[in-house]
Amino acid sequence: MNKVRTVSDTKRAFYSLHTRPIKTIYRRVVEELMVEIHLLSVNIDFHYNPIYALGIVTTFERFMMGYKPQHEKESIFHALIQSVGADPNIYRQDTQRLRSLAIDLPVSDLIGWLNQTSPLDKDEKIQETLQAFANNQGFKYSRLFGIGLYTLLELSDSELVKDEKLCNDALKTISNGLKISEEKLIRDLELYRSNLEKMSQAITVMADMVAAERRKREQPTQVLDESITSPEEKE
Repeated sequence: MNKVRTVSDTKRAFYSLHTRPIKTIYRRVVEELMVEIHLLSVNIDFHYNPIYALGIVTTFERFMMGYKPQHEKESIFHALIQSVGADPNIYRQDTQRLRSLAIDLPVSDLIGWLNQTSPLDKDEKIQETLQAFANNQGFKYSRLFGIGLYTLLELSDSELVKDEKLCNDALKTISNGLKISEEKLIRDLELYRSNLEKMSQAITVMADMVAAERRKREQPTQVLDESITSPEEKE
């Protein structure tokens, strides 16, 4: 019998792949996302799909925004996906394909496609995923899948997602078509947006603290420069 991978196994794999320290404010984000991905990957009802991949990539990019150096951020992402035995290149490719598709589709067509009232001959792989959800064929809903759905709406019509009523109406239509809980989907997305706002505020506070510390370090130097200046120079 195959041994089920544990959270500790996944964390060990991650830190063997990405060996550089992760900056404090981002470490919790990475580890929480890692645990969430791990728990889904070992769930017997879980099946990988492109919308889930879009949710992961979007979540990672939004919460890691501003992380430097850039090449370390990409290393973290690769280690995150590889730690659960998956291929990060597939996640990136599926994400890019979905993003391009959503940008080109009018939002009404996108909603009709996502809730399966107006299937489109756009992408066979994604169509199969949507049909599986709609027909209750063992596909497990997750918060990351919900973020993927929201991201598609956002890419198709950024103004729609800013209007709470229009956005919730669209999410209700999609959730009904895919046979997933409307309440859970909307609750997950409210938490996602709230956490994004908190992360943005935390990054701003951190930047202010770094700037204040820099000024504090520079101040003694300025005082010293003034103290060694001769009276003649001061005049």
